[in-house]
Amino acid sequence: MGRSYIVEDDVEGYLSKLCSQQAGTVTGLLIGQSSVQRDFVVMAVRTPQKEESEEDGKLVDKEWVTEHARQVSRMLPGGLFVLGVFIISDSDAKDALTTLRQLVFAVNNLISSEQLWSSSDDDVTDCVTLHVNPKTRKTVCRTFDVKDPKSVARPADWKHQSGVCSSWAMVSCWLQVDMLVPLPNMTSAKTIDHCLKEELESWAHQIESGVCLIDGKKLPEDFELKGGQKRNLKQSYTAQLLIKPDVQRSADVVQRCGGSVSVSGAIHSRAFFHSNKPKAKLAEKLLKRDVVSTVATRVQMLLEELLTSDEASSRDKRQTEQFFLPRRVFCPVKGSLCVSDYQFSDEGVSELTERLKEMLDMDAAEEDLDTTQEIPAEMIQSDATAEPTAETVDTPEPKRNNFIGVAMATAAVLLAAAASMLYLSDV
Repeated sequence: MGRSYIVEDDVEGYLSKLCSQQAGTVTGLLIGQSSVQRDFVVMAVRTPQKEESEEDGKLVDKEWVTEHARQVSRMLPGGLFVLGVFIISDSDAKDALTTLRQLVFAVNNLISSEQLWSSSDDDVTDCVTLHVNPKTRKTVCRTFDVKDPKSVARPADWKHQSGVCSSWAMVSCWLQVDMLVPLPNMTSAKTIDHCLKEELESWAHQIESGVCLIDGKKLPEDFELKGGQKRNLKQSYTAQLLIKPDVQRSADVVQRCGGSVSVSGAIHSRAFFHSNKPKAKLAEKLLKRDVVSTVATRVQMLLEELLTSDEASSRDKRQTEQFFLPRRVFCPVKGSLCVSDYQFSDEGVSELTERLKEMLDMDAAEEDLDTTQEIPAEMIQSDATAEPTAETVDTPEPKRNNFIGVAMATAAVLLAAAASMLYLSDV
């Protein structure tokens, strides 16, 4: 028996709108949540058009679609994933299926390459494809097991239902991050990328093995979170992650190095799960994965900037550089569900709304954005010495604490609990 996808009514309306407007082939992503019991589709997002037009409007650029999927995946909080792809074309369903198969495997491979968490036995490996004929409005839904390169298409049910977005619960937490990564003598942006990924993988294992308290309690894995099953009732839980450091970190080992990278600060994480008998185990898993993803995403975004400008190779050997990682900003979608984006210090809110429109095809007003969960820090140079050897971080947080960090060759950095930063130091 094939899988059944319960689809929010708004998704049907969105696809119908694309059918009416489309000129040639349209591709896009299907976003939602899969579980062993049920699959939910809450959003459909078309692939942005390239500036240069295709010859006949019917060609599918696989690299363009997969890169869009990677960017969208970064914007999804815990519990929401790119479940598959859709295509709107008047071509034969069998011909479209070949294209869809190539796309869904390429999308999964690229997104998976950025995931640092370990797979679990209850992870769903089926991804969905949907072909819509714009003239007849006939839909053909198929799934592929993306972990099996020889997987064949299997039929699946595509069922529209109202109120799918109204029955979700949310679990959230704030977490302090403090990583120190030694670098080799020959430092470049690519070297930093490699060293940081290794440290992030080690840190991700610590997160996965950490203890999760939900509303202050360590709940049994099969404990049912019953509060969110009533529709239109906003149900949220607050979690704490207690992390036990490794017995010996790579940063604790005496070794020759040419510098170090410190990732330090606090992040806000949240995860959503459909409230059809949700278990504490699921909430914990989704939240931990979001914690890992949001930190790794920010680091990768900054490194991409460095690789593009090749700044790392042009720095003075003794120079100390400070870079602010982007802060996370949330935007509501429907019901309690939201998406997120990352705002660099030189970006305005209008740039976020433009990116939400481009990537997710959603019209978000600036006042809809929640920018209060993470507040950017401000570095103030100390006047105590003639040289810039001390920085002060004065950033409001729930308890209004202030932290002072001294920058030395060891690259120690402290940040306010409502901001995050990446700090590079060459010694």
